[in-house]
Parts: sequence; structure tokens; C-alpha cells
Amino acid sequence: MRAYAWWLGLALLAPVALPLALRTRRNTLRLPPAAGLLSGVAGADLPGEPLRLLVLGESTVVGVGVDELHAALVGQLATALAVRCGRPVAWRACGENGITAAQAHKQLLPQVLEQPFDLALLVFGVNDTTRLTSLSRWDTALGSMAAALSARGARVAFSSVPPLQHFSALPGLLRWLLGMRAGLLDARLRQLAARLGAGHHAVELEFSPEYLARDGYHPSGLGYRVWAEGLAVSLAPAARCAP
Repeated sequence: MRAYAWWLGLALLAPVALPLALRTRRNTLRLPPAAGLLSGVAGADLPGEPLRLLVLGESTVVGVGVDELHAALVGQLATALAVRCGRPVAWRACGENGITAAQAHKQLLPQVLEQPFDLALLVFGVNDTTRLTSLSRWDTALGSMAAALSARGARVAFSSVPPLQHFSALPGLLRWLLGMRAGLLDARLRQLAARLGAGHHAVELEFSPEYLARDGYHPSGLGYRVWAEGLAVSLAPAARCAP
């Protein structure tokens, strides 16, 4: 679907979709970020120099949906990479619930630029989808963050935009509309990654109830683990892991 066709569909459905969106926003369960330190070392007993990993992004980076950060995306990913690479992984999570890519470029990126990283994974898209970020603004924000991190020596990778059509917290019409919008953002992200020579890594996750937190919006502990294990496989070349 082209972007103009999506906007046309939204305009036609707005009298129904807007009240539905407002009601959903009011009624959706709000979960807090996970507890725990925002940095650590996985596989500390393994030999070799640690892989320095940054995960930068939205609510999944700070573990919304689970109680402890070690059970969320960054903790699970660091552990999976340490096992796959056979070396320690020194990780840092920098994220914020509800943040868009453009906001993160201004607010989060400056917090991490003084620290060197070998691998930086950018995890955005849900908030840019729901806030109807334009494709050009989305591209510019992510491209600027990737360029800044790459200039400091990090290999940059993007996690794909999650498929909102599978979020059970959303009513059917919103799942349909936002799922298509997420697809447009992800197509643009894939183009950006190709242009930059960066990785674009799919969210390899089933969206049946056991993979979702009780809000029907974020991953559960199982969901984070499966997502992280899939990422570890596809990120292994960028992490310079032995085959």
C-alpha cells in the first residue's frame, strides 16, 4: 500500500476510528518499565574482551511487560549473544516508554554518545506508528541516530517495526489501520538500512497470548526471550561471532 492510500483510508474511517482510538487509549492497561540496572555484563565468566552492546529505543528497551530488566529484550539479547559468541557482552539499555524516534534523537542519543559501543541496536516504531509520524521524519530521525553512532565506531542495526495488527489490546479496526501504517514505516526502515549498509532484523515472534504481557501490547517474558534469541542469530555477523 502507498502512503497516500493509507491516509485516504484513515480520512474515510476517521469518524469511527478516532473515538475508538480515544476509548482504547483510556482503557488500555498501563504497565511500568522493568526494575533493574540499565547496564550490566552477560557471560562475565567467558573469556575474551566484552562485546559492547547498546540497545536504544522505546518501551521494550526498558522492559515494559516484565518485572525485571534481565528478563526483557536487552537482558535476554545480551545473554543470547554471549552464548552464541562465546565472549562477555557488556550491555547498556537507553530507552523511554512512549518515545518516538525524533524525540529519542534529541533526548536519548546525547546520553550515549560519550560511551563507545561495538554494536548498536535501534528499536523503534510502535509510537511512531500510533502518533502517525511522517515517513520523511521517521527516516531522518533514524538516519541521524545511525550516522552518529556509526561515526563513533558502532555497527548499527535496526529491529523491524512490530506488526501492530497482532496487538490484542487494539480493536479490530485499529489493528487493521495501524498494522498497515506499521508496514509502511517498516518498508521505509528497510530502505534506510539498505542505504546505510545496516542490518534490518525482523521481530521473530508469535503473537498468541502467552507471548504477550497482560496489557496485550508488550511482550511477555517468553515473548522477549524468543524475540531476543531470533535477534541473536541474525545479529551474530555484526557482533563478529564465530559461525
